[in-house]
Amino acid sequence: MSVEFCGLALRHPVINGSGTFDAIAARRAFGEDLAASFPFSAYVSKTITLQPRDGNPPPRLWEASGGLINSIGLPNKGLEVYLREDLPQLADLLGLAADGAAPGAVPLITNVMGASAEQIAELLGACDARPEIAAIELNVSCPNVKTGLDIGADPRQLAEVLRAVRGRTSKPLIVKLTPNTADVGACALAAQEAGADAVSLINTLRATALSPDGRSRPRRPWLGGGTGGLSGPAIRAVALAQVEAVAARVAIPVVGMGGVQNARHAQDLIDVGATLVAVGTETFRDPGVGARIAHELQEIMVGR
Repeated sequence: MSVEFCGLALRHPVINGSGTFDAIAARRAFGEDLAASFPFSAYVSKTITLQPRDGNPPPRLWEASGGLINSIGLPNKGLEVYLREDLPQLADLLGLAADGAAPGAVPLITNVMGASAEQIAELLGACDARPEIAAIELNVSCPNVKTGLDIGADPRQLAEVLRAVRGRTSKPLIVKLTPNTADVGACALAAQEAGADAVSLINTLRATALSPDGRSRPRRPWLGGGTGGLSGPAIRAVALAQVEAVAARVAIPVVGMGGVQNARHAQDLIDVGATLVAVGTETFRDPGVGARIAHELQEIMVGR
């Protein structure tokens, strides 16, 4: 079950999706049992931005048929507080030594997002200086401050930004692609050619929900942010198609995610080319789902 991913030795191929498993809060809820049996082979942080973000106003969640629409808006304490306060707590929980290398430790992947090449470069440089961080995941679903378009939606713009910032870190760089684009395979190839060490997908699909009060006219969006991102089982088939399309275009590792609830879903993504599988929405219902899926995957592989 062990997997080599971008130079990291992982005990199994199941990790968490960024923003869906708060390890610090989980430790408060489950105590030291979490550290003793961490459910994922690597931990991906929630998205960190340069400055603190409050996120979107409520309501932030809508339960859709077969999924969840969230308009949380990436609330976080900002880079400075993350490095000063959260990173030491995560290092302690994950068993990371001061130099980042410790037997049995769970590698930490820090997810970052910026609205310009300058912001991204600063985030990468700061993370590169911290040995506790094993790799960096770059969320490119943010609008570029100059164009107003998602950085990751256009292959040319994505490659331009990545080439401008790639030299700021020697750590493995994973590009988290947006599914809201005409050709996700072309975006993945552009990321590879611009220096990405891996890509991850899919992120949530753009979605909206109207107020349940059908008597009011005009009907207004229910979510405080107007629109949100759809995740969960409803997007599984889309994820499978996009992961397959990307894996066929690139030679770098692919992290597949989207609606994974059990080992069969994870195996489907592996079968179409994913090296790792990330679990997101299902962790809200079952925080230990990563360990369960990893165990079931082993049984599937033994039976083949």
